[in-house]
Amino acid sequence: MNSTISDFGLAKPCARKEINVSLLEARGTIGYIAPEVFSRNCGQVSHKSDVYNYGMMALEIVGGRKNHEAEMSSSSEKYFPDWIYKHLELVDECELNGTTNAEQSDIVRQIAIVGFWCILTNPSDRPSMRKVIEMLEGPLGALKIPPKPRLYSPPILLSYSSTTSLA
Repeated sequence: MNSTISDFGLAKPCARKEINVSLLEARGTIGYIAPEVFSRNCGQVSHKSDVYNYGMMALEIVGGRKNHEAEMSSSSEKYFPDWIYKHLELVDECELNGTTNAEQSDIVRQIAIVGFWCILTNPSDRPSMRKVIEMLEGPLGALKIPPKPRLYSPPILLSYSSTTSLA
C-alpha cells in the first residue's frame, strides 16, 4: 500500500514556475497548523512544523474522527489531542478507532504516542521524521508517553465556542 496525503493549500498562491513565495499572514489547514506559525513564543517555523502536521494527521487516523469538530460538547473534547490523550490514559488496551485485538491495540497506541511527540508545542522538542520512523518501527515498550498536550488553538479555532478559555 502506498498512501499519499497532501494539502495544496499553500501551493495555491504560487505561480507554476515560482520557487519562493512570501506570505504576509498565516496559512494552512485548520487543525494542522503548528503553534509557531501563530506565535513567535513557540519557536520558528521550520521543517519541525511539518512534523507537527504529520503528528496531527496520525492522531486523526488513530482517533477515527476529524481533529476539529464544532459539535463536541466540552472544550476538552474540542481540543482533539486532549481527547485522544484521555483515551490512552483511561484504558489499558487502547480502544480507539475500533481496534479488536491486542496487536491492533498496540499498533494504535504506538501511532498515538508518536503523534503526541510530533505535536509538542516547542518545535525543538519534536522528533525528526527519521526519528518518527524509528519510533514507529521500534517496539512499543521503548516509547514513553510525552507530557499531556497543552491546549493551543490558533485564534480562528477559538471561534467555535464563545465559552472557550485558555486559563
